[in-house]
Amino acid sequence: MSTAPASGSLPVYRWRLAPDGYATRRQLRAAGLRPGGQQVAATLERPRRRRGPLVAHLYRIDRAKPVRPMTAGRWAALAKANAARRICPECCRDAGYVIPPSLGMCPACAFPDNAPEGASWNTSPHTAR
Repeated sequence: MSTAPASGSLPVYRWRLAPDGYATRRQLRAAGLRPGGQQVAATLERPRRRRGPLVAHLYRIDRAKPVRPMTAGRWAALAKANAARRICPECCRDAGYVIPPSLGMCPACAFPDNAPEGASWNTSPHTAR
């Protein structure tokens, strides 16, 4: 399901000239609100040289709903998901940081023989010395 109707039916405002009562997702979030399932009400365009304009979707503030509060279960699920991003699937140890998705494993497992002897970047807590 698309969040925006056909672009021809939306009002388009120039950068910084949108009327009161409209806000972007980030502005709604900063105010403790969310779009709440409403369709995009207008668009905001910022012209650029040599490229197409930057476009921001605007939502009506009077139709926005309050942000749902974080429950204990949501906090637990978020903590579990963040912890899973730190565990290396190869050596099953906590890397101490979020493992790069491009590698899919900690750098020590991805490049075990690439480090020169005594290199400071290869002094990971889970490499065998």
